[in-house]
Amino acid sequence: MERRVFFLIAVVGFAIAAGLIAADLHGWWVFALALIWTVVGIYDLFVSKNNVLANFPVIGHLRYAMEFISPEIRQYFIESNEDGKPYSRIERNLVTKRAAGKPDTQPFGTQLVVTEEGFTRADHSLAPKTVDPEKSKVIVGGDECRQPYAASRINISAMSFGALSPNAVHALNAGAKLGDFAHNTGEGGLSKYHLAGGGDIIWQIGTGYFGCRTPEGKFDPEKFTENATRDAVKMIEIKLSQGAKPAHGGVLPAAKVDAEIAEVRGVPVGKTVISPPAHSAFLTPEGLLQYVQQLRELSGGKPVGFKLCVGRKVEFAGICKAMLSTGILPDFITVDGAEGGTGAAPLEFTDHLGRPIDEALCFVEDCLVGIDKRNKIRVIASGKVLSGFDVVEKIALGANMVNMARPMMFAIGCIQALRCNTNTCPTGVATQDKNRARAVDLERGSQNVAQFHQATLEAFHDFVGAMGFSDPDEVGRRQIYTRVNGGDVEVTWDHARPSLEPGALLHGSISEGYRKMWDAASAKSFWGV
Repeated sequence: MERRVFFLIAVVGFAIAAGLIAADLHGWWVFALALIWTVVGIYDLFVSKNNVLANFPVIGHLRYAMEFISPEIRQYFIESNEDGKPYSRIERNLVTKRAAGKPDTQPFGTQLVVTEEGFTRADHSLAPKTVDPEKSKVIVGGDECRQPYAASRINISAMSFGALSPNAVHALNAGAKLGDFAHNTGEGGLSKYHLAGGGDIIWQIGTGYFGCRTPEGKFDPEKFTENATRDAVKMIEIKLSQGAKPAHGGVLPAAKVDAEIAEVRGVPVGKTVISPPAHSAFLTPEGLLQYVQQLRELSGGKPVGFKLCVGRKVEFAGICKAMLSTGILPDFITVDGAEGGTGAAPLEFTDHLGRPIDEALCFVEDCLVGIDKRNKIRVIASGKVLSGFDVVEKIALGANMVNMARPMMFAIGCIQALRCNTNTCPTGVATQDKNRARAVDLERGSQNVAQFHQATLEAFHDFVGAMGFSDPDEVGRRQIYTRVNGGDVEVTWDHARPSLEPGALLHGSISEGYRKMWDAASAKSFWGV
């Protein structure tokens, strides 16, 4: 039936065109339309492999046209203020207002359901305090570190050049310079755009060793030293895994490996680049700590740590045992949550691997306290952190500072179009298309990044003061409440996940679950004993 309709319209079109032409009424336009209709329909019927177009020639294209614009229709006309994923309109608007230096107050009360399961809050004090401005910085660097770094409580999370456009990377770094905070390079190497703005750098070393690799893809100490000793590089981060795709390597198609990308990453031009899922420089927890020490020495004593999305708990416990057996401690640990991610990742990995940031933070904090090393190591939370309260919550659960990725993208113009993996980002942020990338204005973008950082830091300080504290580090699990059992019961995080006592893992005063995990962990194997 549908195919007969196509032929009927084609025949009628040609008939009308013939009549108009015969009457000298400019029927050639109708003839042209009828011809286009016929050619497209014949292609759909006999050439196209699409089921819908084979049954609904020409007309079926309307279905795909509507599907193409449906994300925008939902975002602009259907979504409520709190519905958008992964960030709601409320959250996106908060960033853009703060980035633009506009008032960020909200009228008419909260739009959140404060009694639903998962809702988190804190108690205020009738004797609020002012947070000491010096508490906005955290010193990163343990006993073996010769060049400790005073890091902001809020920094830019790992995003590689290649995933982000040159202008986007440059604007972020310049914003870090204006706001006096740090910019993580991501695993894609240390590019000239990361250095262009003069901001402090956290250089991330991934499994591909981009920027410090041999032609075979192994770690190259000499190349590492060349970059790590730059004045701009303040910290070194070894990436073990990330929230978006834990235990999964990356693939950069050959078409994207132009001369500039190849130079930054230290790879051949025009050849596909594969990042393995695991490091080749070490194979065991003890090997990881020895690698930390090697990088610390090669960098001239700068802070060195590692980033991971917590998976099998016995593996992190093994790293803790390795800290004890080797006597080597990382200067910091970045804990990424399964909620994190700015680029492309397999759906199954994004949705179903890795632990949420809050649970992971509590676990890492407990393990470090349990081996009595917490005060020697800084913990950084990375995974869907956006507001001042998010910063408070993450510090309460075990972090000393936080990294933000997607909010920083919003600050330079990202609209959550969800095209990061297509190279067609409409705002020029997540693309290597030079025509699109030029939309990111360097001056405006850097100012927006700095303004968003400052406004969020002030909101964080205000919230801590409203709770009755002058030092953010005084906030703990007992101060953050969450609703459970369908929202009917409210408990503190300390009740939901009781903290371990200092040294508890060493003297054995732990729950049966922790005991089994600790006994199964090994400093000599990630798989345990």
